[in-house]
Order: sequence, then C-alpha cells, then structure tokens
Amino acid sequence: MLTICNKCRLQSDNLKKQLYKNVNNLFKKAVYICEIYFVYICKMNKTIFNKILFNYPLFKEKSLFGRYITLQDIKPIINNLDTNFSVKIIGKSFLDKNIYSIKIGSGKTKILVWSQMHGNESTGTKALFDVLSYFNYTKDQQNMQDLLSSITFLFLPMLNPDGAEMYSRFNAQQIDLNRDATDFKAPESRILHNILHSFNPDYCFNLHDQRTLFLIGKENLPATLSFLAPSEDESRSVTPTRIKTMQVIVGIYEVLQKFIPNQIGRYTDEFYPTATGDNFQKAGFPTILIESGHFYNDYQREQTRKYNFMALISGFMAISSKSQKANYESYFSIPNNKKDFLDFIYTNIEINGEKKIVGIRYKEILKNKKVCFLKEFIFLPSISGLGTNSFNNKQLSFSSINEFKKFITNKK
Repeated sequence: MLTICNKCRLQSDNLKKQLYKNVNNLFKKAVYICEIYFVYICKMNKTIFNKILFNYPLFKEKSLFGRYITLQDIKPIINNLDTNFSVKIIGKSFLDKNIYSIKIGSGKTKILVWSQMHGNESTGTKALFDVLSYFNYTKDQQNMQDLLSSITFLFLPMLNPDGAEMYSRFNAQQIDLNRDATDFKAPESRILHNILHSFNPDYCFNLHDQRTLFLIGKENLPATLSFLAPSEDESRSVTPTRIKTMQVIVGIYEVLQKFIPNQIGRYTDEFYPTATGDNFQKAGFPTILIESGHFYNDYQREQTRKYNFMALISGFMAISSKSQKANYESYFSIPNNKKDFLDFIYTNIEINGEKKIVGIRYKEILKNKKVCFLKEFIFLPSISGLGTNSFNNKQLSFSSINEFKKFITNKK
C-alpha cells in the first residue's frame, strides 16, 4: 500500500491527467511508476541532506573519475567555471605547475579548503569539484544564496600537482607537505602558509585519503570516512580551537551516520610537531581533517567521494547555521580507526600439508598512467576482529608458498 502526503498526491494526480490525455493504454504503467516516484520524492524530502544525496547524480562532476587525478584533469573544469567563481593562480609548484585558488561567497565567516597536498590522495579533490558543481547547480535556490551570503569560501583544489602527476605522497623534492609546516622547504608549503595568513580563515578543511586497511568498531566495517581535530601539544589538550573543530565534526558525524552507519571513524590524534593541521590548530585556525577511506568494493572511491562531498556540505551548513555549538564531547564517542581491514581473506588454504589463513592487502602503484593494485600477503593466526571485502572458504591446496602466491597474483 502506497502512502503519500497531500502535496505529492496532488502532483501525482495532475501528472496522471496529463498522461491519460496524451498516451494510450500501453503507457498506463508509466503513471503508476510516476506515482511511486512521487512517493519516493515525498519521503526523500524529509531532510535537506536526503534531497541533496538524491540529486547528487545530477550535479556530480562527471569528468573526474578514479584514483589518478592530475592537473590536466582539473584545468578544463577550472577554465569553464561560472563567472560567480573567482579563479587565481596563487603560485607554482617545484616543477613550475600552476597552483590555483577558487573563491566564492561574500560572507563574514571564511572557510579555507585544500586537497591533494599528498598527490596520491585524490578523493577529496573529486568531492571538492562536486561541491563547486553543487554550488552552481543550486545557485538560484534560497538556501544556497543564504549559504554564500554568510560564508566566503577559498578552495585550493590541488596543492601538490607534481605529486599528483607522479601519484606520490611527496612533492617533486620528495618532501611530505604535511610534515613541512615549520620549515617550509617546499614552495607548495609556503604557498599554503601565505594563503592561510592572508585569507585568515575562521575554519579550515584539510582533505586526505587513508588506506583500505582501516576499519570501525565491533561490526568490523570499513572506515569510509575518518575525522580528526588535530592536537596542539603532546598532551592532546582540549583547547578552544580544538573544541570548535570537534563541534563541526560532531555535526558532520550526526548527518553521515544516517547514510553510512558505523562506517565513520576518528583518526588518531597524537601530536606531530611539523604537521600542517597541528600547527594551524595551534595558531588558532580550527582545522577539520577528513580522511577518505574504503567503501565495500569501491576501489575507485566513487562511493566514498559522494560521502566526502556530503561531509563537506554538512560541515559548511553546520558552520553557517551555528549548529556547531553542540556538545563537543560527543567527538570522543566516535570510534577510533583500527588497522584490521583486509581486501580478501582465504580461510581454508593448505600449503605443503599445513593449514593456513591468508589475508590479501592491496598496495597502489602507478603503471602507464593507471593506478594498479599489487597484492601483499599476510599469514593470519585467526580471523577474529578482522574485516574484509570478501571471505573465500573454498579449500585450496598448494605444494609451496610460491605456488600459492603465483596462483593469487594471477587471479583477477
């Protein structure tokens, strides 16, 4: 039995009349499908975030796909942005590639967002361009106009274009930009530091990727997204700046739990004296770190990208609506990441007469401009507490470890 509110019932009835006027009986089934559609819309409209997620395919930046995202991929998008975006070249990488900023909004509150300071961590970049596309898609809607009148956004979509080209964590000098926040040896680090102090943001979002190996809680589900309010000292003091960061994260967590329950984690918060987030936080700039992780069988991170987009939008809305003044202590209830997720587990392997449990964990490499996954082998004492994409319980026998590894390596 279909249930539908009066408003959607009226829309459905009006559409029925139009269809019955213009089509013959062969198409009457389409009317029933349309009624189901309006029921679905009716239910989806219960929250703005359901509506955003439902419409996501309409504004997703479709020109970006997969893990290998370079400057050449994003330049055409930047060059074709609507005129309400202000684009600047804010500096050059070590290998003289352009580093861009994209500005939009006119509000008093300022938010700085950067992605791909590690070149092989591209999910946040895809999500960032989804955000820009969403801003443009909804620019005539009142809630978007309200958001852009309350916040000024500055996006740095690719801080490390050299690393992106090499699919490397490091820049062309082999410097980890996320450990260069005090020495500023890399030009990219100096650019970010200069932007921080010239723009003077009220909040920062630092976008990263984490490996597939992280899982969450007792259910052993993959950590699709993890969040961190970076520490300012070794004692991990809960300072006013960290509290602001935690409040935003709690707001994001409460939204995402409705869509990917028990797949959201808290990243380890030990203090790193040379790390970007830790130093920005210590300087009084609340910095939300987002780590994009694994969603089941989503090795191109297209599902994760969608939820990263939702994290950004819900974070922006929390800041805009001031709802971030929630109970920051809920941040500590977000479960910690654990490094216990494997891509595959073989539970019934016999090698030279000896029973084995073998885990497979992928390692990413760039080969011919394509990200490939090498298989790393881990012999396990048990499967207790582990999570995986797939268990293989079929009995397989091999005369040697090398024979088994050859079999697994060649298996697609």
